Amino acid sequence: MTSSEVPDTQKAWVSVRRGPPRRSLELKEDWPVLKTPQANEVLVKIKAAGLNPVGHKFMKLLPNWIAKRPHVAEFDFSGTVADAHESKDFSVGDEVYGWIWPLGLQQSTKQGAISEYIRIPESHLVKRPSNITPIEAAGISLAGLTALQALDAVNLEEGQTIFINGGSTAVGSFAIQLAKLRGAKVVVTASGKNEEYVRKLGADEFIDYTKVGPLHTFLGHTQPPATKYNVVFETVGLFDPSLYSHSSKYLAPNGLYISTGPQPWNQGFHLNLIPQGLRLIGALGLPSFLTGIKSKFLMVGVHNSVEDNKRLQTYLSEGKVKPLVDSVFKFDDALSAYDRIMTSRATGKVIVQVDPSL
Repeated sequence: MTSSEVPDTQKAWVSVRRGPPRRSLELKEDWPVLKTPQANEVLVKIKAAGLNPVGHKFMKLLPNWIAKRPHVAEFDFSGTVADAHESKDFSVGDEVYGWIWPLGLQQSTKQGAISEYIRIPESHLVKRPSNITPIEAAGISLAGLTALQALDAVNLEEGQTIFINGGSTAVGSFAIQLAKLRGAKVVVTASGKNEEYVRKLGADEFIDYTKVGPLHTFLGHTQPPATKYNVVFETVGLFDPSLYSHSSKYLAPNGLYISTGPQPWNQGFHLNLIPQGLRLIGALGLPSFLTGIKSKFLMVGVHNSVEDNKRLQTYLSEGKVKPLVDSVFKFDDALSAYDRIMTSRATGKVIVQVDPSL
């Protein structure tokens, strides 16, 4: 494809106002294409886009002046290089996947994944392995790198045991596979209907959270683990701090508690959030001699890394990690894709098919 073949405008799902996706998003037929890559950038013709919980949560949470709307929605994509500019690593026609992250990059360029083209720093891309389809590749970057960098942060090692709360989430699904690659024993929670799913990913032990009552009580009293966990990885976004504040009962000495971040908007507002919020502030903000909480709390701060992108790409190409797809929706039906991800019942990624020829 030559630059003259790239259109000036494109179809794109654009976040234009604060609210849930069906209020926030509008399908634009004339959104501008940033056609000319700058230094260290390439232009990608998008084939598919992956939805992430952070996408619809930002739509609902962030006011327009912070979100800097309007901008195209979502972060993860796969596609084909349409203009490689002066790149030494990519050529026109290369099959790639990547992400537009952090949020400031999306805001400053007004670009996103649910569009036909994206101009992106080449450091945010890798070539798609031939054993991964464009649909599968579209959901890798944000969730996969979050899991990878979380396990790096806690230095999970062979022979250790990790407890993953939310094994069927996108981050949890990658975390199970990556933890097994490191030789760790993996214990996960999910609902009973997802037991087979997480076991196929490599989970050694399974806990149906719907049947055991409060997890912190179950782990600390009802069934103290024979071997305490070296790592507790909380991928659900619990706002209630109980799993952390009681973790000294089920974390090994020098064990670590790591979280994707407390997310009160997961639950919708109700009065219980007020005391939970106060407890969370106390648990995370007060010194341990006041709270009695000795476990170290870490929060995942996912960032773009060329090295991490390539490491994850290698695992994928070798078949050691497999991206999971829950469902695929046509481009014009992207709002239904959001309906699906907002059920919180998706196992694997929800994908929007941008290229109808896939």
